[in-house]
Amino acid sequence: MQEAVVVRRETRIAAPAAAVFAFLTDPEKILGWMGTEAQLQPEPGGIYLLNVTGARFARGSFREVVPVHRLAYSFGWDGSAAVPPGSSLVEIDLLEQPDGTLLTLTHSGLPDAEQCAGHGEGWSHYLGRLAALATGRDPGPDPWRGRTG
Repeated sequence: MQEAVVVRRETRIAAPAAAVFAFLTDPEKILGWMGTEAQLQPEPGGIYLLNVTGARFARGSFREVVPVHRLAYSFGWDGSAAVPPGSSLVEIDLLEQPDGTLLTLTHSGLPDAEQCAGHGEGWSHYLGRLAALATGRDPGPDPWRGRTG
């Protein structure tokens, strides 16, 4: 039996959990750190649709929404045979700490080590941009804009 392929990332953000949560769930705020267009309905069964690079749509649906503490949504890519829409699961937990928020992301259900590595690189890139924006810094233009892979 193949071992589960999972991406895990932890990021400390010097901002309150409520502010970080808003950057994850507000369609206008998410575009400050990831994506070019977004349609988000952060409620169980609600749509998660994000044009991540301007050339690639991620699609899924929210499974769990606990304001300022936890999000879980299905995830996949339009037109992808390897990771089709809704085929994997992203879980984000926010833990309020004295100096800000500890964000823990788990992305499970990926089909193989190659997809795990690619998604791990993507999450590291975008979580760094989120941390910058949530603490009042400008992450600048996304160097991955237009990227298709």
